[in-house]
Amino acid sequence: MTAKTFPAATILGYPRIGPNRELKKALEAHWSGRLDEDGLLFEARKVQDRTVRRLVQLGLDAADSSIPADFALYDQVLDTTAALGALPSRFADLADSDGGVGTAASFVLARGDGERPPLELTKWFDTNYHYLVPEIGPETCFAAVAHQLAGIVRRQKDRGAVLRPVLVGPVTYLLLAKAEDGAPAGFDPLTRIDDAVAAYVGILGQLAEAGAEWVQLDEPGLSTDAGAALAAPGGLVEQVYRKLAEAPVAAPGRHANGRPALLVTTGYGTAGDPARAGEALAVLAAVGVEAVHADLVRGSLPSAEALRALGGTRFVAGIVDGRNVWRNNLLSSLDVLEDLQAQSGAAVSVGTSTSLLHVPHDVAAESVLPAHLPAWLSFADQKVREAAVLARGLAEGRSSIAAELQNAEAALRSRAKYDGVVSPAVRQRTAALGEADFTRGPAERRAELQQARLGLPVLPTTTIGSFPQTGEVRRARAAAQKGSITEAEYEQFLKEEIARVVALQEELGLDVLVHGEPERNDMVQYFAENFDGFAATGNGWVQSYGSRCTRPSILWGDVSRPAAFTVPWTRYAQSLTRRPLKGMLTGPVTILAWSFVRDDQPLAETANQVALALRDEIADLEAAGTGIVQVDEPALRELLPLRAADQAAYLDWSVRAFRLATSGASDATQIHTHLCYSEFGEVIAAIAALDADVTSIEAARSRLEVVADLAGFGFRRGIGPGVYDIHSPRVPSREEIAGLIETALAAIPVRQLWINPDCGLKTRGYEETAASLRNVVAAAKAARETLAVRA
Repeated sequence: MTAKTFPAATILGYPRIGPNRELKKALEAHWSGRLDEDGLLFEARKVQDRTVRRLVQLGLDAADSSIPADFALYDQVLDTTAALGALPSRFADLADSDGGVGTAASFVLARGDGERPPLELTKWFDTNYHYLVPEIGPETCFAAVAHQLAGIVRRQKDRGAVLRPVLVGPVTYLLLAKAEDGAPAGFDPLTRIDDAVAAYVGILGQLAEAGAEWVQLDEPGLSTDAGAALAAPGGLVEQVYRKLAEAPVAAPGRHANGRPALLVTTGYGTAGDPARAGEALAVLAAVGVEAVHADLVRGSLPSAEALRALGGTRFVAGIVDGRNVWRNNLLSSLDVLEDLQAQSGAAVSVGTSTSLLHVPHDVAAESVLPAHLPAWLSFADQKVREAAVLARGLAEGRSSIAAELQNAEAALRSRAKYDGVVSPAVRQRTAALGEADFTRGPAERRAELQQARLGLPVLPTTTIGSFPQTGEVRRARAAAQKGSITEAEYEQFLKEEIARVVALQEELGLDVLVHGEPERNDMVQYFAENFDGFAATGNGWVQSYGSRCTRPSILWGDVSRPAAFTVPWTRYAQSLTRRPLKGMLTGPVTILAWSFVRDDQPLAETANQVALALRDEIADLEAAGTGIVQVDEPALRELLPLRAADQAAYLDWSVRAFRLATSGASDATQIHTHLCYSEFGEVIAAIAALDADVTSIEAARSRLEVVADLAGFGFRRGIGPGVYDIHSPRVPSREEIAGLIETALAAIPVRQLWINPDCGLKTRGYEETAASLRNVVAAAKAARETLAVRA
């Protein structure tokens, strides 16, 4: 029996955390010891069952493989590592007897234990989602151990749903991996592709036996330069997928040769060579892949020639945006779909550009949005409906969806005309900018003025900004929002919390303090709530990694700052200490990256608007006596285009936006910035071009790999590579931190080096935070003493 025809409408993935963050709460209860593993898995199954029911209500079919089984407890790359049994040697003892990785073991990979640091976290392509980086060496074992995923498929089939299991594809998996510690110099994980493919063949067999008729292999790596080179005719992708397509798997009834049918997805841009759009898809079709997908939102339309070369392979058109929240222009999308179908001469399925992991669950769950916004928006549930509507219109004609087309057109007209989408005053200000607005004085002169003002020791210690947001802090914020405590009572609570944080930092001996940010719910949302042109959601949660969720704000209009809002808290905190204290702002690129941004004008224009709003805040901080201002840009690398040809233009406007925000500051004001969870070597020149006086960088999980890049570049400003990984509950020892400081000193001049954690401490508890920072300060002081003796 051959595999069933691919469904007319589908999505590549759905939010996993639950509409009310049910999975997040269960994970954190499990990690705290309040819920055992059976209880956690029970709660996870409830979320999975609810997802299947909801997707059927929204227009997908439970029986035709249109619903993806992408129910990761923590991360889809971690789940693929587990399914392959690809454990780094330091975790080899966690493997089951057959090489599998159980739930408890997977959390050790994600969170570490004792002296074993966890797998490194980094950004998933150009998004704010973080994945756990596989570590592959010459001896890494590969095995087909997809028991957990097969169990999900089997359980849902017993409940009447034939789901489509999802795995990261083999080429992307190895492209995203790093060489395991101890691997030979220059070792490339891709050299293990044959062993990985053999494991994938076995996994296909396990999934077929569980009842899967289709399997989705995600290959977004083909949308990068490295992946594109592999996707050319005759390249590695062709070799890999020929083996997978021809693999004889003993599971009768699923496919002519026994295996499930394959859907290969290629989101986040154009797969293969952009100059020959669609060629990579044709390569996959030629070796027997049954369905191929293209991202038509951020990628190019396949050429007519490539479409014709697909032959009988189903083309899944990713025309519903999986990464932003604006309502689909159904009429325009239908034009594209009809043209694609006419060119290919074959049936076209409608899909999302990427997984819907990147957007919230449901606009209907929002009660705090301004009245004009909901009609313009499309969250995950609305996007599922858009895919189903477009598929119906493509199959049955436009008259079958006339009402939906009319409603979409009305929403687009309303958005274009709404007051505040365009602000003449904001447009006039950006139009008047000149080169002087992007420039500060010479860095060497700034350093002299700042040291004279601040009097800092060598190896100054600081933190990145936030301190733990305790349950007490969250309860007080909720009470203030509900009106159950007065504004004055809430302000007094915040002052007491700030005083506690300042006192703790003085007791620990930190050199540059922060106020701890108890008034901030989120480092971007707080700014969105104080800028015009933004709106915050009430329930628009999006998974960032593991149980960590954010609520991206919606940037819908021209941006400006009505009044100062960080100044009162910074001024109050500084009044409590004689040590320097940083004013804390979020940079323009990060505000864009961690918001859902308007799509009706260039990002560079929007970035300059945000930068001018921040410039006004910096001026007010300076007027209040603040000598150090940190403007965080953790997402600078995140938005970097995947293709080298597109990167220079992005880096130009993103760097200029940061400089626009900060260049109004006095040369005696020390400007800091912070970057995290990125491959910094690719953007060292841009980091230097930001012209910040001090840059702190996430580095602890990678054991300060970045310092070699900094040294090789000749970075000359202050630099703080993180020595304490705050994304794990581990308390690093003084000796561990001292070793990292020694590594940094071997590459960075002592007068440039700062000592700090990787990132803010918002998600940590006070006990572990105090213990870790005490070790950071002790290690820094010991290093100073050693340097003094050597001198």
